[in-house]
Amino acid sequence: MSASSHPHRRLALAGLAIAPFASLTFGTLAYAQQDAAAPTVTTEPAQRSLEEVVVTSRYTTNERLDSATGLGLTLYETPQSVSVMTAERIADQGLRSLTDVVINASGVSARAQDSTRYTFSARGFDINNYQIDGVPIYWQPGNNAGETQSDTSLYERIEVVRGATGLLTGAGNPSASINLVRKHADSRELAGSVDLWAGRWDRVGATGDVSAPLNSSGGLRGRLVAHYQEGDDFRDLAGDETSVVYGAFDADLSSRTLLRLGASYQDNNPTASTWGGLPVWYADGSRTDWQRAKTTAARWTAWSSTVENYYLDLIHEFDSGWRAKLSVNNNINASDQMLLYLSGSPDRITGLGMNVSPRNAETEREQLSVSLHLDGEYTLFGRRHELTLGVVDHEEDNFASSRERSNVAPVGNFLEWDGSYPQPDWGASNVDIDMSTEQFGVYGATRLTLSDQWKLILGARVADWEQRGSSYGVERNFGDDNVVIPYAGVLYEINGQHNLYASYTEIFQPQNLQDRNGDFLDPIIGESRELGLKSQFLQGALQTTLAIFDILQDDLGQADGNFIVPGTDNAQAYYAAEGTESQGYELEVVGRLTPEWDVSLSYTHFDAEDADGREVNTAHPREMLKLYTTYRFANSLDGLTLAGGVNWQGRNYTDTTNPVTGQPERLQQDAYSLVSLMARYDVTPQLSLQLNADNLLDETYYSQIGFYSQLEFGEPRNVTASVRYAF
Repeated sequence: MSASSHPHRRLALAGLAIAPFASLTFGTLAYAQQDAAAPTVTTEPAQRSLEEVVVTSRYTTNERLDSATGLGLTLYETPQSVSVMTAERIADQGLRSLTDVVINASGVSARAQDSTRYTFSARGFDINNYQIDGVPIYWQPGNNAGETQSDTSLYERIEVVRGATGLLTGAGNPSASINLVRKHADSRELAGSVDLWAGRWDRVGATGDVSAPLNSSGGLRGRLVAHYQEGDDFRDLAGDETSVVYGAFDADLSSRTLLRLGASYQDNNPTASTWGGLPVWYADGSRTDWQRAKTTAARWTAWSSTVENYYLDLIHEFDSGWRAKLSVNNNINASDQMLLYLSGSPDRITGLGMNVSPRNAETEREQLSVSLHLDGEYTLFGRRHELTLGVVDHEEDNFASSRERSNVAPVGNFLEWDGSYPQPDWGASNVDIDMSTEQFGVYGATRLTLSDQWKLILGARVADWEQRGSSYGVERNFGDDNVVIPYAGVLYEINGQHNLYASYTEIFQPQNLQDRNGDFLDPIIGESRELGLKSQFLQGALQTTLAIFDILQDDLGQADGNFIVPGTDNAQAYYAAEGTESQGYELEVVGRLTPEWDVSLSYTHFDAEDADGREVNTAHPREMLKLYTTYRFANSLDGLTLAGGVNWQGRNYTDTTNPVTGQPERLQQDAYSLVSLMARYDVTPQLSLQLNADNLLDETYYSQIGFYSQLEFGEPRNVTASVRYAF
């Protein structure tokens, strides 16, 4: 049964979640529509005063974040490494997609698989946990249905919590969680902006963002974001077209109740999409030496995708200062794939020897999350403490089908490949994936104020996870119940400027493996230990974090010799063993050095090995240094801003076997640096002109090497000019 065949069940679930609030919503809507002056709605508990929510730098924030603990703590108060990519930072660098943000964010890396797909990694593990406004969502970027192309015009900021994040996200890897914080209709006066830009390869784009009150009191507010871009690519034949529209509606139902509704739609239409990369070896076993524009795409290939998102938030603050929040989030990722996979090793003279595999497929992944969250303060032993409680139900339907093909033509001379390869004949459609996954969790956490200097955070989640269905002919009917995920953190504030902290966090990952007795293995447990020092200077305008971490995967399934699962013909039995361990350290300095000078600097180093001492996930760099800084001039140069940055990363590699010689070989990208510059001039307070240059030195590098023994080039130098008008 396809994902699209379950709409009534989903609507029923959403209706059940919303029903308790329906009378409150519609019964008080008239209040918000009155033209009389409405009181300001407070959507945070009393302890979250407006004086505390102050952005002291363009590149950091003192906003209270829920993405790590759910307790609404600042970065300084959170006993984990958390980084924020603010709207100002995103605009300064001209970052237009989630992939762009990850490439420039502290402590995380991105690896291309082809022209469309990326995978993200942190601390030696792939990232598969995401949140939208703090509500968990599960993406598999490597399968591509528009996830990594998510446009930044939709978001106010993007938060990255590194380490195990199971308290709030449930199942996943002990790598990081990425929280996409939406733009909301929070302006009580007309405000907005229009951005136009043009760059290399005939790329052009436009973004409009308008917020306005919908009645005279401002109790009803709306926001509309629209974005369009198109252009070519540095690869031969390739191009892209992206359209985005987002509408948000906020209503003050009372002085203590806020309703938020919204929907977004993104349509990605690339042309001449590749599926996989370029061959690494010639037929004689020597390395290839392609131009960066070389492609394996045909003129008809395309990896189109759409992303739909619908949400509802209902937030109520009680007289006691406690706050309740109901969130319903529906996300639909779909893709249409017309692809061509080329593999093999071509002859360096004739170009012959490449194999071909065309694909015509459709996918859809629909997720529905319902979350109820309660937080506030309580008094115990004469001190004030914070508590959060929550329940999350997440359902996902995943469907994929592909068509049979016939009359597949040979590749011919790949050295003269120009994409004029004929489509095969497409036949009947077959179901590849038809699965449903449900995850249910109840969590709670408290911050205990032991003294003026000592804070203790304790929490836990009890999670159920179940999957049913089939994937490429393999039944996947398994799950885990009552998995307990603990959270513990302790902080010691030295003098109001420095916070020493230690934390222990966990996450789990179910595994569809059985032991020699026929019992399913327990889930993989990811344990993250972190010790660090957080500091704030210049009244919070400059923030620093120094952290050391140790992450261990436990109960990882390993083949149990020649034992077979009872009741099966030849299913391999497994046993639980110690898995990957990652150890390392991170440094981050973010904020304002002077009123004119902002900086973001981070350095990451880690080592990750399996239980036998072999390095793992070596396709992502072990070392990264990321620097970006802006300076705003005054006096005679008033209105001018200059910025520059460098992203340096150490080597990454894949150990494989040369398919021609049969000898082991290491495919390696050596350390390299990418330099960027920006210049902006404010013609008026509303009008600005901006010029961005990326990969300024035109470094030639691989954005991946070794994925299925292929390679992918990174983007050459690119210059973009933009104009912005704000009102």
